[in-house]
Amino acid sequence: MNETAPVVETKVPEGAKFLQLVFVDINGVPKGMEVPADRYEEAITDGIAFDGSSIPGFQGIEDSDLIFKADPETYAEVPWEGIARVYGYIYKDDKPYWADPRGILKSVLEELAKEGYSAYVGPEPEFYLFKKNGSWELDIPDHGGYFDLVTLDKARALKREIALYMPAFGLVPEVLHHEVGKAQHEIDFRFSNALKTADNIVSFKYLVKAVAEIHGYYATFMPKPIYGFPGNGMHLHINLSEEGENAFMGKEGLSETALHFVAGILKHAKALTAITNPTVNSYKRLVPGYEAPVYISWGYRNRSALIRVPAFWGKSARIEYRCPDPSTNPYLAFAAILKAGLDGIKKKLEPTSYVETNVYEMSPEERESLGIETLPGSLGEALNELKKDKVVQEALGSAYKNFVTYKEKEWKDYVSYLESKELPLDTKKVTEWELERYFYI
Repeated sequence: MNETAPVVETKVPEGAKFLQLVFVDINGVPKGMEVPADRYEEAITDGIAFDGSSIPGFQGIEDSDLIFKADPETYAEVPWEGIARVYGYIYKDDKPYWADPRGILKSVLEELAKEGYSAYVGPEPEFYLFKKNGSWELDIPDHGGYFDLVTLDKARALKREIALYMPAFGLVPEVLHHEVGKAQHEIDFRFSNALKTADNIVSFKYLVKAVAEIHGYYATFMPKPIYGFPGNGMHLHINLSEEGENAFMGKEGLSETALHFVAGILKHAKALTAITNPTVNSYKRLVPGYEAPVYISWGYRNRSALIRVPAFWGKSARIEYRCPDPSTNPYLAFAAILKAGLDGIKKKLEPTSYVETNVYEMSPEERESLGIETLPGSLGEALNELKKDKVVQEALGSAYKNFVTYKEKEWKDYVSYLESKELPLDTKKVTEWELERYFYI
């Protein structure tokens, strides 16, 4: 029996007078335009033209005409503004645009599907809430810690409001809690297929920032906004499905498919950091002592490892990739991680560097004996690793050169800033240059 394709509503309700057409740039920052609501069907069928020359990571001014086509399955209404919003794909000359991050992920997912797999991801994005006082001296509104309630969690009502708005954007909230850092928080939402989860991360960051602004706060997903405080991570829970069944589920623990997938990520971990941790500030978080993994290893339940296998029951087998942070472009990050994991499956790689003890407490000699290497210590080092990794490069397709060019300039600008301030290159202090560039991501 042939399944009937779902009918997607293509008309904006009468209450919405305008429609936001949303895509992301190379940094994962939402960009877009608003059109009158009655152009919705046109946005789906013919698309809306725009100039991409000033979008980071896109075209040059000599050839910048692009077309945005709406994906009606992503339609949502913004409750507090009375407008609608939709994501989509970008085209150039009637073909998918090579620098469109959402299109890049779609391409990798199609490659995965040819091997018989679909991917599911569940993120854990962390964020800080601050009262900004006109300078970069950030005002900390609460002094709570991990899982603190009521009196110490001053943002509890704000988090509940965010959670109540989330279903309007297609997100299902699951857990709200205070994180380790003062004024640091986390709201987990239900996993979904990789493309929808990437969309959900963009929606979630927008929603958190908007609700925070309504209440006089600034929300930041910057990896390390304050030196000495825990960084913002975004652990990713990942599994693959094959013929409707969890392909990571083995008879005892993980399946062979899952182990090959883990091995692929471990093999490409150094290059992956350029994409999953794509800012100068990301490497202020990836330091020992704050639960952020820096050693390339894996294990069951071990939170000091780069890849952890959480305890699971029934058919919920998955892996947790712990180094990504919320500054990443989720479309590019998922594309690169899945490509690396698929490489492990195709080549039947076996994971090494297995460890069930605290990696941070090991001596360098102990880590070396187990084959445990270290992630890059800076954006510059990560970009050098990316240049050597053909598999991760292929995940980005033709956008690879744009990504490296853009990020190399970012690194050089930072180095020049440090030189102008006579600061050492290996400083772990959070600079004003970083706050100005990353605070609002």
